[in-house]
Amino acid sequence: MKYFGTDGFRGVANEGLTVDHAFKIGKFLGWYFTQGAEKKARCVIGKDTRKSSYMFEYALASGLSATGVDVYLLHVTTTPSVSYITKSEDFDFGIMITASHNPYYDNGIKVIDRDGYKMEEAVLEKIEEYLDGETEITYAKGGAIGKITDYIQGRNQYISYLTSATMHSFRGYKVALDCANGAASSIAKTVFEMLGAKTYVIHNEPNGLNINVDCGSTHVESLQEYVRENHLDIGFAFDGDADRCFAVDEQGNVVDGDHIMYICARQMKEAGALVENTVVATVMSNMGTEKSLAKEGIRMLRTDVGDKYVSMEIMKNGYSIGGEQSGHIIFNKYSTTGDGILTAIKLMEVVVQKKTMLSFLTSGILQFPQVLKNRRVENAEDLLERPGIRDYIQKKEEELGDRGRILIRKSGTEPLLRVMVEAETQELCDVVLQDLLQKIDQAAQ
Repeated sequence: MKYFGTDGFRGVANEGLTVDHAFKIGKFLGWYFTQGAEKKARCVIGKDTRKSSYMFEYALASGLSATGVDVYLLHVTTTPSVSYITKSEDFDFGIMITASHNPYYDNGIKVIDRDGYKMEEAVLEKIEEYLDGETEITYAKGGAIGKITDYIQGRNQYISYLTSATMHSFRGYKVALDCANGAASSIAKTVFEMLGAKTYVIHNEPNGLNINVDCGSTHVESLQEYVRENHLDIGFAFDGDADRCFAVDEQGNVVDGDHIMYICARQMKEAGALVENTVVATVMSNMGTEKSLAKEGIRMLRTDVGDKYVSMEIMKNGYSIGGEQSGHIIFNKYSTTGDGILTAIKLMEVVVQKKTMLSFLTSGILQFPQVLKNRRVENAEDLLERPGIRDYIQKKEEELGDRGRILIRKSGTEPLLRVMVEAETQELCDVVLQDLLQKIDQAAQ
């Protein structure tokens, strides 16, 4: 697709993604969802804390109302809250304005269907056709024009929903929350206090420019230090739109998405709640985690990179849990998408149930060294199909056997090959990686 990728329409604000794009997207969606509708179409909009999110919010709302949709503004909130409210309150669709973990100068528009999932590509393709001038649409007139309403109560409903996702009290636990100066700033502290935890919150003073800056799930170092210095029991770090979560144990060690899936899946299996004893992960998840799960009688089913593909696999087969190493975790019983705050609650729930500390829960997880390097090459796909390269990669994979694995894929946005090697030891990892890079460099000349 030309504009919409796996995470919506992304770009530098008013360069790749302009306010005109936002108005036109709203205008088209308003027209599309009012055609032949028996009742007034309704849309809910949320945004993160980027300076440009306010501009895009008003542009989208204007376009939508101008073509007949009633618009409800959640204002600053998380991506999963928009998915939840869209589905639970019977909206026709939802929109989230965010560029997730990207810097403040980027932004994006995610369109969500009535069931809380990413909008189907057929609709996104129609939006793109309109943006390229291939479709003519008309404005609503008179009483058909839509209204715009503040909908703060929607965010409050979501907070109530999160607190109902566990039957356990977190009283007695000292919990750190790193809100990434993003969307979690308006929700996370309230939720954990309602659940009884003594909360210590950092990076929750957004100013429009500091979202994700040296904080959150992509920069966990400050949370590690904060937990250690203040002798806290556990810490959670979210990204800009709070659909990701990393944890930090009481010793300051990072607990990533793979570890979280292992801990939660193991607990679900014990409770008889893990459908087909399966966890859905991507090809990027660590082989050590896969082996650790296998020891517990749990299968890891891998998909392509992207929470979109994890979600599709979970939906198709009704699996209980899936996610990415990056901290996107989907609990099928509770959410249609990755939800960082829900993930923190479910991980905290295991800690409380086991009456232990997080470091104990991760002690049984193998972690294979993993190295990833990019190589800039033209015609990356053609290069990978050359017999000499293909056969060499296969030979290296056979040499590794069950001691490691190789993953080589082309970037979807740049002329790059991404080369990843995992192995039992760092030394083996480095040797295999250098051999592969040397072979690729020779072939690319």
